Amino acid sequence: MSSNHTQLLERDALGRLVYIDANGHHHVGVHPVRAFPITAHDAGIGIMDQSGKELHWYPDLASIPVAELAMIEEDLAAREFMPVIEKITKVSTFATPSIWDIETDRGSTRIRLKGEEDIRRIAGNTLLIADSNGLQFLIKDSTQLDKVSKKILDRFR
Repeated sequence: MSSNHTQLLERDALGRLVYIDANGHHHVGVHPVRAFPITAHDAGIGIMDQSGKELHWYPDLASIPVAELAMIEEDLAAREFMPVIEKITKVSTFATPSIWDIETDRGSTRIRLKGEEDIRRIAGNTLLIADSNGLQFLIKDSTQLDKVSKKILDRFR
């Protein structure tokens, strides 16, 4: 990072993220968006205004100054709540709708699966499961699940 780097991001008094463009204009309430949030987590982050227009592009995390990266990661963490399913312990029925008891990287929980279409393959063996409340759960690699979890999952795909 060069010593003449001008900070592009700051927080205002209300805690909102503010982007300062090359002309010194302050864009209040911007938000970072990952280009590939699941398949390439560290590649490409755009800074978007409230209408969805890209104001700035970072090609990768390494290109973001440390102070700005901390603000970006804090903002993303608040918006990217996506627990990772590590184990499926039980399902109420092999028909849908069904109730699933699961273990995630954030603890045990119970979700309701409305239909088989709520299980989507993202890339390779990566799956995204949407519960009836609209929460998204990630299975990073379905081949790495335990035997019971794989068997349950296979009944729904």
